[in-house]
Amino acid sequence: MHQRIQADLTRLRQRPISRRTVLLLIPLFILFVMGLYAITDIDYLYHDHALTRADWMGYAVCHRITERSFMINGRQFPLCARCTGMYLGAALTLLTLGLAGRWRWSDLPPLKLLLVLLGLIGIMGIDGINSYLHFFPNAPHVYQPQNWLRLTTGMGTGLAMGLIMWPALAQTLWANAEFRPIINSWRELAGFVALLLVGIFLLLSNQALLLYVLAIVSIFGLLGILLSINLVLGLILLHRDGRALTWRETAVPLLIGLTLAIIELSLISTIRLSITGTMTGFPGL
Repeated sequence: MHQRIQADLTRLRQRPISRRTVLLLIPLFILFVMGLYAITDIDYLYHDHALTRADWMGYAVCHRITERSFMINGRQFPLCARCTGMYLGAALTLLTLGLAGRWRWSDLPPLKLLLVLLGLIGIMGIDGINSYLHFFPNAPHVYQPQNWLRLTTGMGTGLAMGLIMWPALAQTLWANAEFRPIINSWRELAGFVALLLVGIFLLLSNQALLLYVLAIVSIFGLLGILLSINLVLGLILLHRDGRALTWRETAVPLLIGLTLAIIELSLISTIRLSITGTMTGFPGL
């Protein structure tokens, strides 16, 4: 038994770290360094360049009502609790699929799993309606809304968004797409759910450094989803879908999709700010 354990440990030490893992660890390390620098100075945190730009991106798609948002040492998240859950869940899902090497897997999950994912979206919808009704004191509501509920139901929707958007993008982008379900079992779905539960726990731990990193990652999730939508619609409309054979051939479409995503979000934010005059919530709410 001892020799077997030693042999397993030796194999683990000799196993090289994949390039995908390195590409993930480098930006994560940079984010942690940025977070450490930001949270040590409250004044700097409130004017942190990364968070300020993230605020501007999030403002395009999120109400950003202060009471319905998490805080980093008193500084509001770029997104409300529900939107944070949605786009953080999407980011974690997309990152996991990438690390698993499923870049070309282009089929939706089996129907039974797809129905569960649609159910998660429905649960967020129910919680969202209940939460919205609290704007009207005399309106009926089932339970008291909580930010942790908004976060949790948003995470479920983010998981569904990632697992549905990924195969749509793979079918549209690759000429040699692999027609395999993006997930194919309850076990795989449970693994993703467990990952999101860890994300929820880390965010609710209220550790400033973790909050900083997760806030930025949620904006990456927003950009990733919008980039994917731009690519799918653009390549289909231009009849350029299903042509890429190598990563080099995807560079231009990906760059265009990302650029359009940033322009779209910036334009919406500019129009909204000119109308409402505030970066948090809506006048009168």
